[in-house]
Amino acid sequence: MENSVTLYGASGHCKVIIDILYSRSIAIDAIIDDNPIITSLLQYNIVKPENFDFAKIKNMIISIGNNHVRKVISGKLNVQFSKAIHFNSIISKEAKIGYGTVVMAGAIINSGVLIGNHCIINSGALVEHDCIINDFVQISPKATLAGNISIGEGTQIGIGATIIQGIKIGKWAMVGAGAIIIKDIPDYAVVVGNPGRIIKYNKENE
Repeated sequence: MENSVTLYGASGHCKVIIDILYSRSIAIDAIIDDNPIITSLLQYNIVKPENFDFAKIKNMIISIGNNHVRKVISGKLNVQFSKAIHFNSIISKEAKIGYGTVVMAGAIINSGVLIGNHCIINSGALVEHDCIINDFVQISPKATLAGNISIGEGTQIGIGATIIQGIKIGKWAMVGAGAIIIKDIPDYAVVVGNPGRIIKYNKENE
């Protein structure tokens, strides 16, 4: 585990990542954000990208909740990315978690799970055995994924959603809060309700 991390993005999501780092006694080297209005976050002064030497970064996490924005920024930066896993999460030794990913307090990730890069596993989320979660996915608080589920790049699983075992969800889809998913979901679909039904399709950057 790294001794210190640089964060990119001064947002509410960043505050939660700061708590994760606190739980692991990991120092914060700097917080970077290009919004001219934001000058501080908690006790940290914000550094603007044009005033920062990215060559000095040892470890970075993109602390922005929007999946598409994390993908865009990660593609622009030639740095080493770290991960942040809260001390009060439960992670199987047989699970694999990619770089740039954050796992929040109370999350449970069970055996055989593969989580990609720059994902967010939110507070109290449950990811059961042998799930495959691709890059830039966000699993919202209290969402429950049964075993052997596959989730494509950039997809958002809403607060309290439940997905039964063996389901395949495409890339850049969105599952609404509290939805119950009992059949596969195609790319870019927006799904709500119980049982889940498609109400529209999004583009990747929506």
